Amino acid sequence: MLEGQALVLGGGGVAGIAWTTGLLAGLAEGGQDVTGADLLIGTSAGAAVAAQLGSGLSLDELFARQTEPSLQAKEIPAELDLEDFAAAFGTALEGVTSVDEMRRRVGAFALAADTVPEADRRAAVATRLPSPEWPERRMILVAVDARTGEPRLFDKTSGVALIDAVAASCAVPGIWPPVTIGGERYVDGGVRSPHNLDYAAGAAEIVVIAPMGVDAPFPADKPLDVLADELRAGGAKVTLVVPDEASVAAIGPNPLDPGTRLPAAEAGRAQGRGLTLGDAP
Repeated sequence: MLEGQALVLGGGGVAGIAWTTGLLAGLAEGGQDVTGADLLIGTSAGAAVAAQLGSGLSLDELFARQTEPSLQAKEIPAELDLEDFAAAFGTALEGVTSVDEMRRRVGAFALAADTVPEADRRAAVATRLPSPEWPERRMILVAVDARTGEPRLFDKTSGVALIDAVAASCAVPGIWPPVTIGGERYVDGGVRSPHNLDYAAGAAEIVVIAPMGVDAPFPADKPLDVLADELRAGGAKVTLVVPDEASVAAIGPNPLDPGTRLPAAEAGRAQGRGLTLGDAP
């Protein structure tokens, strides 16, 4: 029997964190607060947002942490040319014949990449978190084992520090260092799926917020719209929210640029204010 509500938060860089936070704030202002869901599922940027929602701060306070310079996280700037990035991955994935092999190749690519030190990246991610403690309600953060390509689900029972779980889920291959946990190295949960919606199976109501839209940067087992339709066929109410035109422009071509936070957060808030979830796909 289906029961409860799930909030699924997808990846999208620092711009995705800001846009999602703004969207949630705008929805709440319009009487559509979805942040009290029984289950939070966070992938990459969504892992950071999930952890922030679990901190106990209000949406207004979380919005301020995206828009006010004195409160913003101390992010490490990252240059990202999407065309060059896609070309590098294309070379790394030549000859790949399965999704499983692709994930292992991406993990190997990440392990070989020249990035900032892991400790520096961990310290930057720590500034995103209002609290280092796991929340009491159920929260799942998704990462991928860089060696095996297998997904790893972190929660409060995993015995893993929240900051490490968030950092692992946010470890974009080739940009940020894989995160060491228990002797293994982990990369971005988006390598499996930019949203990991299937982990919400069993919930009666599911809201999916996907800063990157419906298209996945890496091949996934099933596209987002297909997964949503399958869950609907099983009786779940699934609402998908993606950036509107103004939000896409605000996020821009480099979602890892900390300079996108203010415009992305404001665009997300405006979109949330004008959105009726019942009318979403």
